[in-house]
Amino acid sequence: MSAIAYLNFDGTAEQAIEFYSKALNAIEVKKVKFGDIPQDPNYPLPENELNMIMESSIAFAGGKIMMSDILPSMKAVTGELVKGNNILISLVIDDKQKLEEYFSHLSHGGHIIMPLSNTPWSSCFGMLVDQFGVNWKFNSDADQFLDHVLSNKQ
Repeated sequence: MSAIAYLNFDGTAEQAIEFYSKALNAIEVKKVKFGDIPQDPNYPLPENELNMIMESSIAFAGGKIMMSDILPSMKAVTGELVKGNNILISLVIDDKQKLEEYFSHLSHGGHIIMPLSNTPWSSCFGMLVDQFGVNWKFNSDADQFLDHVLSNKQ
């Protein structure tokens, strides 16, 4: 299990990835754009959102940071991105039962943004804001998704 700092951006994630990977002497950089994954024909993304960063990670000596863009079409769900709510904690846990337990406990008194579910990028993914206003992202296999999409692009 790992708890990872997760940064959200308003369309500038790619520039942030460049900046942080250089500043931290990244040993590994992975990034997937929304257009890299199959689109749901019932809910196609607007053309201007396909090139935005869906998920990325920067590994460096001492840790890992993950980043993504918040889609303009999702702001009705996530709210406007402002300094302060652009940082969240991402729990990456292979044990789905433990992931569900943490999700349940942290959601008490808070607000579930996306219930835990199977998605194209994870077999168990969800998001919530806890009672203190801290944003949390839960993922059972984020690294495997990034590796899979990136290996299929080459």
